[in-house]
Amino acid sequence: MFAQRFSSTPRGARLARHLALHVLHDWDIPYRSDASETAALIIAELAANAVTHGRVPGRDFDLRLTHAPGDTQVLGVLRIEVTDTRGERRPPGPGELVPPPPGSGSGHGLILVEALADRWAVLDRVSPGKTVRAELDLLY
Repeated sequence: MFAQRFSSTPRGARLARHLALHVLHDWDIPYRSDASETAALIIAELAANAVTHGRVPGRDFDLRLTHAPGDTQVLGVLRIEVTDTRGERRPPGPGELVPPPPGSGSGHGLILVEALADRWAVLDRVSPGKTVRAELDLLY
């Protein structure tokens, strides 16, 4: 398990993605592999959302990565969780997303997460805030 807190800034979001790729590589999910590239996109989108929509001045966001071993058909499951402290701005969950209008420069992030992740959810947390969780099945 890996957990780290980052500043709610664009720089913090970039750092979260870069550091996560190093952690995945240490977990035998090599740089530039399909799993690593997919995880990087999901982490980038969730971290950007935490910074853009979940930011509370003076509060950071958390990134948690968990790699659970698999079985004979799946190498394992990678769980990506990004938590911010802004509970009142809860995004739509799986199956609730509405595509943005054509030509819109934003609103595509969670649609991308929904397309890439095998499972994902928006979870409330006990203290103010929310966690967006995405899971990837790591195949042989």
